[in-house]
Amino acid sequence: MGLIDNEQKHFVLVHGACHGAWCWFKLKPLLEAAGHRVSAFDLSASGTNTEVIQHVTTLSDYTKPLLEFMAAVPPEEKVVLVGHSLGGMNIALAMEKFPEKVSVAVFLAAFMPDYVHKLSYVLDQDLELGKMLIRPSSLFMKDLQNANQLTEDGYGYVRRVYIICDEDKAIKKGFQQWMIDNNPVDSVKELKDVDHMAMLCDPKQINVCLLDIAHKYA
Repeated sequence: MGLIDNEQKHFVLVHGACHGAWCWFKLKPLLEAAGHRVSAFDLSASGTNTEVIQHVTTLSDYTKPLLEFMAAVPPEEKVVLVGHSLGGMNIALAMEKFPEKVSVAVFLAAFMPDYVHKLSYVLDQDLELGKMLIRPSSLFMKDLQNANQLTEDGYGYVRRVYIICDEDKAIKKGFQQWMIDNNPVDSVKELKDVDHMAMLCDPKQINVCLLDIAHKYA
């Protein structure tokens, strides 16, 4: 597949809980083969990052590698920000802090907050699921309940696309739809016969989906 509109896009891929940059190893070369730049890295206490989760007490601490990366993005550049699972919370912080550097944010079977309720709101609705999904202490619930809300001028400024995985057994399709209804997005796409780890079980389908989103919004 060649370049879309002959213009290189920059995809920034943010993993979910208990994972790391490694989880994108099938998708990353597909996007690069289409002529695009791809950045994927480990969040704090994830993958090969040397932090330990016991020392990472806030969502901001956990998101620090992404926030530092976004701070270094040149002011004239915009990225396509993709968050998977709990990574939706991380990209939300990046959108709030650097809205002008994000052309579109993609929530891939991800927790998606809004700017009306507390940051903990969507996790409060599905806390038992969250406890099953990820190791204790990495939901940052106490921090999120006290954190500043996202704002319409920051987080709300960025165009958003939600990608539903129809066979997701971790964040079920009904809950994904509830988050969309709670905080409507610019576009909703659905991957067929794909479980929670879309980038591993069907990287070609998610690749086509992301290229289409970038073509439309980036």
